[in-house]
Parts: sequence; C-alpha cells; structure tokens
Amino acid sequence: MYNHFEGKIALKTPTYAVIDCGGVGYQFNISLHTFSKIPDTGMCKLFAHLSVREDALVLFGFADEEERELFRHLISVSGVGPSTARMILSSMSPVEIMHEIHVGNVAALKSIKGIGEKSAQRIIIDLKDKFTMGSSSLSSNLQSTDNKMRDEALAALVMLGFAKNIADKAVEKALKTEGNAVSVEHLIKLALKNL
Repeated sequence: MYNHFEGKIALKTPTYAVIDCGGVGYQFNISLHTFSKIPDTGMCKLFAHLSVREDALVLFGFADEEERELFRHLISVSGVGPSTARMILSSMSPVEIMHEIHVGNVAALKSIKGIGEKSAQRIIIDLKDKFTMGSSSLSSNLQSTDNKMRDEALAALVMLGFAKNIADKAVEKALKTEGNAVSVEHLIKLALKNL
C-alpha cells in the first residue's frame, strides 16, 4: 500500500522513529540496523511495510529496500511475525542474516530471542535459495556518551519486551565486556546475547 515516506525526523529511538510528512507524524517500528543508518535530525526517507492485524495497523520502516525485502522474506516464513522479524534484524545485520541462512547456520539463528531450533530450521529451508550472496557494506558507528548510550540501550530492550531489571543486568554485563567505546547498536546486540 505504501512504498516510502520522506519527511523530517520528529523523534528517533532505537525501536521506533516518527517522521513528519506534510504535518502528519507517522510512527514506524524500526530495527537497530535502520536506527544506525538514518540521521538523528533533518530529512529522512524510510521504506515502508504496513502490517495489518485484527486490532491495529502497524508501520515498519527501513533505511533501504534491501532490508525491507529481507523483512518481507522473513515474515513469509510460517511462525515468524513482524515483531520476530524485527528482532532478527536487530540482532544481526541483513548481510549477516543472509549469510547465516545461506550457509545453514541453525545455531546462529537460534541465538536470537524468540527463535527456537524448529523456527531456525524453517527459516533456512524456506529462504536458503532466495538469497545470492553479493558484496554489501552495511556498518554503523554510533558513538555516544556513556549514560545516553546506556539509557538508549536499556530503553530499546524494555520496548522489545524485556523486564527492566533483567535488561539492565544484560547491558551492564555487555559494558563490562566491551568497555565504553562501543556503539548503541552493538551494545544492544551484545545485551541481547546475554538475555
């Protein structure tokens, strides 16, 4: 229904962004990959996917068409809904996900919250032949102050459904392991592995 939205960023968090398009604020659920690629302020273009549920219409936004295409492939797999697909895209970069699917790495997919062995196997079986591994440079370098970085990571984990005290311990453990010179995205990924 919608292809993309282009407008000014009104709000940006690790789990959602609000884009002001012609005076209307559209809220998009986003992955950490998209969070790392879109600017903090100013103009932004998000590729959209509208998820229709019985009780809500939910917009998902993506920094590029490749991530949206991967998202749509993931939700085409039986048992993988939009929230789970976003969790997958927040745990690994699109290139890493496609690589793990391509090589059939069940263990890597199982390490993501909400993905069990059967789901991981189903994702690999359904999607293995849909990707051709090309060259892509997807990276992020989100440096921030210690408190702001910790708060953003904690807020993202709470929004993803984790209890605050458990998420706080996971973030603390990740900070002790990696030190303070780490991006918000990487910090959240490390914390997700500790949960």
